[in-house]
Amino acid sequence: MSGAGDGERSGPTDQPGVESRLKRSGSISYLHIPAVDVREAAEFYESVFGWTVHGRDTDRPSFEDATGNVGGAWMTDQAISRKPGLLLYIYVDQIDVTVGLITTHGGEIVAPAYPEGDLWVATFRDPAGNVLGLWQEGPR
Repeated sequence: MSGAGDGERSGPTDQPGVESRLKRSGSISYLHIPAVDVREAAEFYESVFGWTVHGRDTDRPSFEDATGNVGGAWMTDQAISRKPGLLLYIYVDQIDVTVGLITTHGGEIVAPAYPEGDLWVATFRDPAGNVLGLWQEGPR
């Protein structure tokens, strides 16, 4: 793991090593997301969540989430997470809009938005079949 993903950098730098924004002790900062087609996965996460994609035309595109504090890459050599074990949740401002984007871009809703206290939560499958969650605070 190097920087924003195998040498990709989000900004100019002559310094080798991991970018400081990813080095936050105790935080989740880098993910491998299993994929069948890495370009399809990149398009999905970019279109649905606004993630920044690096190396889009390579066999291993990498990403930064919308905050810039989490990076990673899509991997074809890892098992698809069809049944949630460790379940990753992505925060969104408008869960209903995001649910629509998921289905428009080839994903599938597993559990429609439901309330959990003052939160709205849903789960979905990305185009590869990975199950992930969404959450939104406040009213829908």
